[in-house]
Amino acid sequence: MVLQDENFVSKEEFQAVEKKLVEEKAAHAKTKVLLAKEEEKLQFALGEVEVLSKQLEKEKLAFEKALSSVKSRALQESSKKDQLITKCNEIESHIIKQEDILNGKENEIKELQQVISQQKEIFRNHVSDFRIQKQQENYMAQVLDQKHKKASGTRQTRSRQRPREK
Repeated sequence: MVLQDENFVSKEEFQAVEKKLVEEKAAHAKTKVLLAKEEEKLQFALGEVEVLSKQLEKEKLAFEKALSSVKSRALQESSKKDQLITKCNEIESHIIKQEDILNGKENEIKELQQVISQQKEIFRNHVSDFRIQKQQENYMAQVLDQKHKKASGTRQTRSRQRPREK
């Protein structure tokens, strides 16, 4: 009986353990329900994370595409700017060359104007010399003409006087 006492539990103990087991089963069932709800929330959250990750990846790709487009456009604009600067420099260089040519032509014109002025002065001097020479020639012609008239007048008088002497 002692052995039996050891293998047997009292009714009160049994009922207490049984009650505890029922409570633990109820708590376990409640935990299972909570776990299922939390798993459902977790699955929903994981689904949302996946959707958001895909959306983020799409937005990232769109951003990278837009950034690449902007970089490409910036590079094109920079290239255009460099081309315009080069063209402006070429035009500026051409303008400087043209100004140098114009300055050279203006200097040449000034030199030619000086030559023309000198030639005008020489021509004026020649004209003046010719006038003086013409006046001198006219004067000489008048003097010679007067001498000639005087000489012819004297001869005529002499020739008129000679026959009288005879």
